[in-house]
Amino acid sequence: MDEALIRSLTPGVLTVLVRRGADFAAAEDAVQDALVEAVRGWPDDPPRDPKGWLVTVAWRRFLDATRADTARRRREDRMEEEPAPGPASDVDDTLQLYFLCAHPSLTPSSAVALTLRAVGGLTTRQIARAYLVPEATMAQRISRAKRTVSGVRFDRPGDVGTVLRVLYLVFNEGYSGDVDLAAEAIRLTRQLASAVDHPEVAGLLALMLLHHARRAARTAPDGSLVPLAEQDRGRWDTASIAEGVRILQAALARDRLGEFQAQAAIAALHADAPTAGETDWVQIVEWYDELARLTDNPVVRLNRAVAVGEADGPRAGLAALAALDDALPRYTAVAAYLHERDGDLDTAARLYAEAAHKAPDLAERDHLTRQAARLNSRHR
Repeated sequence: MDEALIRSLTPGVLTVLVRRGADFAAAEDAVQDALVEAVRGWPDDPPRDPKGWLVTVAWRRFLDATRADTARRRREDRMEEEPAPGPASDVDDTLQLYFLCAHPSLTPSSAVALTLRAVGGLTTRQIARAYLVPEATMAQRISRAKRTVSGVRFDRPGDVGTVLRVLYLVFNEGYSGDVDLAAEAIRLTRQLASAVDHPEVAGLLALMLLHHARRAARTAPDGSLVPLAEQDRGRWDTASIAEGVRILQAALARDRLGEFQAQAAIAALHADAPTAGETDWVQIVEWYDELARLTDNPVVRLNRAVAVGEADGPRAGLAALAALDDALPRYTAVAAYLHERDGDLDTAARLYAEAAHKAPDLAERDHLTRQAARLNSRHR
């Protein structure tokens, strides 16, 4: 079985059923039944038109389920006549499926799960493993999401921004279980970019490629985090960096700046520096100013404080930090770093230890603990 082919066909087949009048939940169930039949039969007897085969089988499964459901008999008249077999339409309706799965009535976690299932073609088990939750829990989450969007019709333009935020959430989950969600997010964003001409879609794809290019250098062999300044830049994926920069430049040339393009520009400046010491921090601060103007996000201002500390000195960074809420995630870690840069090692050691207790995951906690221990060891 060609798993990549199956996953690429799944959203198109699902959209065909929805367009024919099937509600989303029933259509998705029918498509899954068709995929099971494909797994059983295709290795021995592959169809000439895989998408057409899946559409035909899924539609029959949907009709069978509809006839068996007495509560839906009133719909049977308009569903009874099965369309004539033949090649499936080449029209790609995947974009509308993205919009449906990123419906504003869904929670972010439900939108992500539904996108991975309906657009990404992942199984419930794969998604559950990726999110480190029981399969039954993920099945309930997906079922609730399907019920929520079942009555939604494709009669209004979707919100590209919402779709992009969902894909960004997928990307930030990175890797766990047997599914590489960062790679999956890049694949889905490429698919979206081929379906819609939008500079922010290109900006997000560029951002993902530029961040993903540094992945191999982010952790040491023992699994510990390696800060950007200490990474072996020879391990960065130069092909992904070149592609990301090329996509970003084309998006910026359209003069419709958005937050993902601004983030990608910052990532590109980091990727462009041969060494950490050659990073163009002045230009990075300027891009953070643009990003803050676009989003008014306090986390952006927190990251800007780090950049200001690099561009204008640690005291300027601490002054920028002082204007922010100290309850922000990673505020204490940033303060520790800037105090260390300023030579106040006792304060930095204390703040690193405090930040370690607030760290969101084990890898970051261990990194901050090591930073505190490194500074404390100078007294021995």
